[in-house]
Amino acid sequence: MVVIDLLALPFCFLIAMLLRGGDLKLAMHYGPASYVLVAVVTIAALSMSDLYRAVIRFIDQRLLSVTGLALAVAVLCAYVVLFAINDEMFPRSALAIYWFIVFSYVVTSRIGMRNFLRNHSTRRRPVSDTVAIYGAGEAGAQLAQTMRNSGEYRPVCFFDDKHVLNDRTIAGLRVFHTDRLVELVQAHNIRTVVIAIPSVSPERLRDIMQRLGQAGVSTKILSRLVDLADDKATPRDSIRELKFEDLLGRAPVPPRVDLFARCVRGKQVLVTGAGGSIGSELCRQIATLGPACLHLLDHSEYALYTIRQELATRFPELAAEAHLGSVCNADLVARILHDGAVQTIYHAAAYKHVPLVEANIVEGLRNNVLGAQVVAEAAARARVETCVLISSDKAVRPTNIMGASKRIAELIFQAAAARHGAHTTFCMVRFGNVLGSSGSVIPLFQRQIARGGPLTITHPEVSRYFMLIPEAAQLVIQAGAMAKGGDVFVLDMGEPVRILDLARTMIAMTGLTEKTPQNPGGEIEIKFVGLFPGEKLHEELLTEGVVFPSEHPRIMRMKENALRPSVLETCITCLMMACDTHERAMIESMVKAIVTEYTPQQAAPATAPAPVLAVPEPGLIKKFVPFRI
Repeated sequence: MVVIDLLALPFCFLIAMLLRGGDLKLAMHYGPASYVLVAVVTIAALSMSDLYRAVIRFIDQRLLSVTGLALAVAVLCAYVVLFAINDEMFPRSALAIYWFIVFSYVVTSRIGMRNFLRNHSTRRRPVSDTVAIYGAGEAGAQLAQTMRNSGEYRPVCFFDDKHVLNDRTIAGLRVFHTDRLVELVQAHNIRTVVIAIPSVSPERLRDIMQRLGQAGVSTKILSRLVDLADDKATPRDSIRELKFEDLLGRAPVPPRVDLFARCVRGKQVLVTGAGGSIGSELCRQIATLGPACLHLLDHSEYALYTIRQELATRFPELAAEAHLGSVCNADLVARILHDGAVQTIYHAAAYKHVPLVEANIVEGLRNNVLGAQVVAEAAARARVETCVLISSDKAVRPTNIMGASKRIAELIFQAAAARHGAHTTFCMVRFGNVLGSSGSVIPLFQRQIARGGPLTITHPEVSRYFMLIPEAAQLVIQAGAMAKGGDVFVLDMGEPVRILDLARTMIAMTGLTEKTPQNPGGEIEIKFVGLFPGEKLHEELLTEGVVFPSEHPRIMRMKENALRPSVLETCITCLMMACDTHERAMIESMVKAIVTEYTPQQAAPATAPAPVLAVPEPGLIKKFVPFRI
């Protein structure tokens, strides 16, 4: 670079003199030594700007701006020297012309060489990587420039919803209205569209995804606009695949750091159901907070082994103990609490799949109800500091056994708070569907799409609240820190998402199209199979209980009606006796006696007359008076 500049800069000075004087007379007045001196002084100024230490392939606008400033300082110094020696022959305005010429030369030569090196040092992608950019704003223009510099993608056009931008040119690319999406995707052989709208809302993102899916293109999204400001960045740094949280319908709720570790750091912690989707994420989050020891309890050997090995690999300094067994085993739970001196319990062990529990109501009730009762009683006897139950939105006005069992578990913890609240803080956390958890609709849709469809949905209008697995785990941990006793915590989950919209968006994410009567050539069909027994069209998170704000602005705290502890204990005993008979009608009657809002959607099949069972007299059940803790 120095040698080339030493040859080029005298010619730049000569051009400046010719432009100033109009002929060779003024230029020839000064000998070759003067031109060499000017070149040497200019190279010294350029060297001060670090131009000669820069790697040309990664040279950026900032360095060129500093170079221009250094040149301006050198020209200003030369002007001062000429003024001091009072050289009347030298035209001082030629210095300004020289600055423009040299700066133009430096920018042109470096940018030209940078583009040459990038084009010949980067293996060019095949034509199949032709992409379009959705969003012709500032982010889209920067992304187009970054793509050109990297050579990883070849942008061919913009798509934008604004009619005023139609047929305009931005960053060297033509802008087309989205009405022509399908036509231009086929005309330009576009396979991928990158969404470059940093502030796009989840609702609009789902709408864009469906439109792109109908056009038959795969979709990516601009994740970090700040990366585009760095000229060394590549599209791979700032473009990513769409994630489930992009479809959530709201921004993820961040945890409050001061609440996060209050019940965990330096404490003995037990997680029941540690191998499940929520339990395993709880273990990961707890492991980062420095517990004295983390106890894992699960009845599945494989699930327990998997989470134990993961924690050992990711957190080798973590003290962890794995306990294999059922949460319904009172002796096992009591021994874990006593031997480990457990101070905090997160009770995540439960059967949660509605159709399976509806078909196996005895095991579902025993596991979910007895498990909660065993944990609550053991926690009270061991004087555990905090005990948190993980509940479900299906516990609100339940229409299925799973939801009713979770509501009974809540009543158990409320009764424990009333009876033992002086020593142990009991609370409940209630949330909706968790994206990506086992049994969640998204893994099901992924498997169905991989098989070529169809995607099965129970009803066109069915909707659900969704949250992320880390959000769910963080909510549980924070709830224990905020609890006063008998509280129900609910996350502000925004608006529910229609499952049909979610299915169409997932089809679009894979670059496929929905097969409909209007589009018989589509790849994936959506079928409606009818609501499962006990399934609701729309879930709820709140009942008529009193809602209070909590220490976290996005987490609500509720106080709900509860049964008297003695009455609840009698009812649960009768419920377990009803489970021993395996008579569905009797079992549902006992569940209804405990959870008065329980309204099963399907009548039980006809069965033989039920045997006589000692149950509370009707008058006693009518006298169950709810009271507020």
